[in-house]
Amino acid sequence: MPMELMSPAGSPEGIIAAVRGGADAVYFGTDDFNARRNARNLSGEDLIDAMRYCRLRGVKTYVTVNTLVTDRELLRARELILRLNELGADALIVQDLGMARMIRALAPELPIHASTQMTVHSIGGVLAAHKLGFSRVVLSRELPLREIAYICRHSPIEIEVFVHGALCMCYSGQCYLSAAIGGRSGNRGLCAQPCRMAYSFFGESPSHPLSLKDLSLARHLKELEEAGVHTLKIEGRMKRPEYTALVTDVYKRAITGGCAPSAEEMARLQTVFSRDGFTDGYFTGKKGGAMFGTRPEDNGREARALYKQAQALYLSEPEPPVVPVTMRFEAKAGREMRLAVEDRDGFFYECTGTPAEPALRRATTEEEVRAALVKTGGTVFLPDEPEITLDGGLRASAAAINAMRRQCLEGLAAARRQPPKRIVGEWQPGMLRPRREEPPGWIFSFLSADQLTGAILRAGAEMIWLPVPEIASRLPLIETLTRQGVHFAAVMDRIIFDSEWDKALRQLKEIREIGVKDLVITNLGQIPIVGKLGFTLHGDFGLNVMNSQSVRELRQMGLSSCTLSFEMNLAQIRDLNLGMDGQIIAYGRLPLMITENCVTRRHGDGCARDGRSCGKNNAIIDKTGRSFPIRRETGCRSTVYNAEKLWLADKTADLRDLGLRWLRLNFTTENSKEIETVIEAYRRGAGVMPERATRGLYYRGVQ
Repeated sequence: MPMELMSPAGSPEGIIAAVRGGADAVYFGTDDFNARRNARNLSGEDLIDAMRYCRLRGVKTYVTVNTLVTDRELLRARELILRLNELGADALIVQDLGMARMIRALAPELPIHASTQMTVHSIGGVLAAHKLGFSRVVLSRELPLREIAYICRHSPIEIEVFVHGALCMCYSGQCYLSAAIGGRSGNRGLCAQPCRMAYSFFGESPSHPLSLKDLSLARHLKELEEAGVHTLKIEGRMKRPEYTALVTDVYKRAITGGCAPSAEEMARLQTVFSRDGFTDGYFTGKKGGAMFGTRPEDNGREARALYKQAQALYLSEPEPPVVPVTMRFEAKAGREMRLAVEDRDGFFYECTGTPAEPALRRATTEEEVRAALVKTGGTVFLPDEPEITLDGGLRASAAAINAMRRQCLEGLAAARRQPPKRIVGEWQPGMLRPRREEPPGWIFSFLSADQLTGAILRAGAEMIWLPVPEIASRLPLIETLTRQGVHFAAVMDRIIFDSEWDKALRQLKEIREIGVKDLVITNLGQIPIVGKLGFTLHGDFGLNVMNSQSVRELRQMGLSSCTLSFEMNLAQIRDLNLGMDGQIIAYGRLPLMITENCVTRRHGDGCARDGRSCGKNNAIIDKTGRSFPIRRETGCRSTVYNAEKLWLADKTADLRDLGLRWLRLNFTTENSKEIETVIEAYRRGAGVMPERATRGLYYRGVQ
């Protein structure tokens, strides 16, 4: 079975462009709960018409409800889910665990697909999604072919990958840069794309170290098919219908033809939209400076010349037929004529006509019947060779046969447009639990054991968090401190490819053997793998917990506590019906991006070329002079931290009534003396707010 081709639609015109271009499926958003809220999207009659239009033509409709939602939004989301279930959406694309939980309860027959916003990049993530009820997973764009193939071989559900369009520098679902800078959250569908802006390194001219070229895997379709990928996805719900039509057409021809697009077709793709051309660097494992690019100013002017050509793909008349049908015609002496029409999806319609009369001069031939039946122009139907049973010596009028053909095709079209009948379930938010009355305790989180001092260890933290690789490299020290009563928790890397898990598991085994009993989960894909290692599991911010339903889901998955999203405001946190211990980050540089490409390697193939060392505290500087520190992660990945430190030491009174178990202080670039000062300020609930500090989003929230 050929791979499914899925195209974007940000408007009703986009739907037509995608379908006419040859898409097997379209994806689009409606209302507010989708990751492209600035697109026109579809609602009201447009939504109904789009569903009917696609069903008639055999094209799947996947609706994006892939944003994080708050407790106050769940009831409105409930109404949207019920409506989409009734209208017959073929699947919903979901990021939020609470939303997935609600869909399973309300619409148990409506498939759900795990959005790329869930940051699924390993077989563990696929297995976790499967257990949560997802029937398909959209993998992170950063995966090379070997990782994709490994996941496909072991996956119990369908795998979808992006093959064309914009590439974010950060792993989808893990970017908080837009929210932190301007209050416009990518996890809430309003990313302002600050990654496309210019930044500079110390002593250098501005460049674009966070802007990647557009993705194109058009020359790798055979490899994707052999790997076992089910669906190929084109990005671009914010782009024009002409873009959708042209890109879809090129990829559809490549899939059906079994060969890569021609040089001319690739040039058309690049002209209609690209950023300094295309990249396949993640897929081929060739990361580095060649992957970066921006869109030239004259690119838009060149693209407009292609728009008329693209418009011809989806505005030409008559519409080309796309639905094969089989017709069975019968005319017997003394009986009503019969015509039955059936398509390959199992839809069927039959009608009768007045009996054929004995021929007075010339009897009707099978060829004449065939000629009348195949006149399906102006419809979406493409007739196979009709099956004709015709007694000799009869005269069947062409008008009667034409009328029967029209009636059958109209009946078949009406049947195809109808949404499937589905079960409607029940969902309730659950009983309200009393809020925790005790004041929250403290968690201190560090990047390095070198930041620890005796004073810090005696400062009253209930847990000390350190990265797994850091603990694994300091086993004797951590074992000694653990025996002295220091309570450590090991924090997993946020990104761990399947090829990297052997090393990670060896480190976890060593850590468990020295007495560390707590493990911090940073991605859902880690739970199926580490769940049986004997650790008490805690959830970190990367799980994007924003509502009570997500908390319940994580509890059922085996977590004992969770970190709430730092994109929430205090009122939204108070709304939560916490069913397990919760915490928030109350101090420190917030991690705004996690990137597969090393940010500081952008100019060449290695850090040595530009004289930098991974051990240094590198940073990028925006046009206002704010400096965003960069830290190297496992696998030469990078974390970009906020320029300002979150400071709430003088606001601890506001935090005490949130019902939280802990407040967490995150220490990144601070030295030991600075750390001791911060801890003392938070313990006293006082202290002077630093000049370059922020309240984060707890007071202003995000859009």
